[in-house]
Amino acid sequence: MEQINTLLGPLSFGQGGWGDDLLNGALLTLQLALCAMIVGLIFGLGLAGMKLAKSRLLRWPASAYTLFIRGVPEFLVLLFVFFGSDSLINAVATSLGFEGGYEVPKFVAAVVGLSIIFAAYACEIFRGAYLAVPTGQIEAGESIGLSRTQVFFRIRFPQLWRFAIPGLGNLWMVVLKDTSLAAVIALNELLRIAKLGGETEQSPLLFFAAAGALYLVMTSLSDFGRSALERRARRGMAGT
Repeated sequence: MEQINTLLGPLSFGQGGWGDDLLNGALLTLQLALCAMIVGLIFGLGLAGMKLAKSRLLRWPASAYTLFIRGVPEFLVLLFVFFGSDSLINAVATSLGFEGGYEVPKFVAAVVGLSIIFAAYACEIFRGAYLAVPTGQIEAGESIGLSRTQVFFRIRFPQLWRFAIPGLGNLWMVVLKDTSLAAVIALNELLRIAKLGGETEQSPLLFFAAAGALYLVMTSLSDFGRSALERRARRGMAGT
């Protein structure tokens, strides 16, 4: 028992322990993933609308964006946003006669980078969900005199979310784990705290195992929530 207490001592809470830091890192991870998801959902909906538009001027940029982002490692996207945004802001400030040296907050840079990634994949999920709504229902709505706007909001949009929830739930899991990439820009999310604690206490395996356990708790709870939301959304649908 004493050996176990000695082994787990670095993970204790309070002074001299890393338990509080790991929980704070997990909380920051959740905040980062949630912010990225909200921004990414809005951006992804807009991109899906562009890809479904009849105009090539709207379809081509959206298609090029999703193709590029999905073909580039997420790590590079995050680095480009972090360092590129600093360079851009300082260049604009200098051209306007202001002094340089501005830095984009690390949390903001991480949210923007992850949102860019999330939106590219969410776009395809929304597009697929939009096309999955049975054409017969759309035609039925139009046949009883509903306008295109009414058909969209009363028939297509509610069902779009029903079809999109499974894919968005899986994408949330991916983004939640991709927050670990923010460690490269020195944001104190869960993985970076585990790395710092492991190096300080010379127990990397212990700290990475603790981080893995926290990730598992977060993803398990997320999966439970996704399943509950999916069941609720599918109430009243044929075959459910």
